[in-house]
Amino acid sequence: MSVSTIDEGLTPQVFMRLAGHPLRWNLLRELGRSDRMVHELTDLVGQPQNLVSYHLGKLRDARLVSAQRSSADRRDSYYTVDLTRIGHLLTAAGIGVHAGLRLTPPGPGAGRPGAAKVRVLFLCTGNSARSQMAEALAGADSNEVIEAHSAGSHPKPLHPNAVRVMKEVYGLDLAGQRSEHLSMFAEERFDQVISLCDRVREVCPEFPGQPETMHWSIPDPAAASGDKDAIYRTFQQTAHDLETRIKFLSVSLATTFNPKE
Repeated sequence: MSVSTIDEGLTPQVFMRLAGHPLRWNLLRELGRSDRMVHELTDLVGQPQNLVSYHLGKLRDARLVSAQRSSADRRDSYYTVDLTRIGHLLTAAGIGVHAGLRLTPPGPGAGRPGAAKVRVLFLCTGNSARSQMAEALAGADSNEVIEAHSAGSHPKPLHPNAVRVMKEVYGLDLAGQRSEHLSMFAEERFDQVISLCDRVREVCPEFPGQPETMHWSIPDPAAASGDKDAIYRTFQQTAHDLETRIKFLSVSLATTFNPKE
C-alpha cells in the first residue's frame, strides 16, 4: 500500500505526529467508543472546551473525524471518528517501518472460542430502517459474536427501502421482521445498547445490569429528500455506514469483550 493511495496531503509521518498528541489521541479513543458532543468530550478528557474544540478542528482538517448537527437539538453537533481512514493510515505507517508490520484483522470467531454471544440492542426512533438494518447486519457478521436485537421509541412499519437494500446488497431478508417498542426489552439484560438516532438517545431508558451504552449518530434515511432513486441511494449509504461500524464493533468484541453473567 503506497502513501499516495491513502492521502496525498497526509503522510503516515504527519498522521503519527497529529494523532500522537496526548489530547488528540484521547479524543480519538473516546470517539472510537461512541459518537460524542463537545461538552461530553470536555468532561471525558478533563480539558476546557476551547482547547478540546481547537484539537477537534485539527482532527477535522485531517478528515480523521467529522461532525454533523444533532437531529434532536440542532444547536449541538455529534463528532464521529473515521476508523477506516485511521486504519489505512496506521497500516501505511507500519509498512513504512517494515513490510512485515501490515495490520491484519482477526479472522472469524478470533479470541472467543466457545464464548457466549454478546447481546446487543440497537435503538432508533421508528425501528423501521436503521436499527432493523443494524440488527440484520450484526446477526450476519462473519465473527458470529453478536446476538442482535432492535427496537424503537415510536415504532413504525418497516420501510420498503430498508427491506430492498438488505435484500439486493446483502442478501438478507427483512420481509418477516416486525417493529418493536423498546419497552418490549425493558426487563431483558444486554451487554451493549447502541442508539443510532440522536432523538432516541435522549429518551433511552436504563436496562437491567447496566449494559455498556454507545451512540452512533446516523441520520434517518427515510427523512432524505429527492426522487425515489436519490432516497434509495441514501438507504444504501446508511447501510454501508452501519456495515462499516458493525465490522469494527464485531472485531473489537471478538477480541476483548467479556459478556456479563
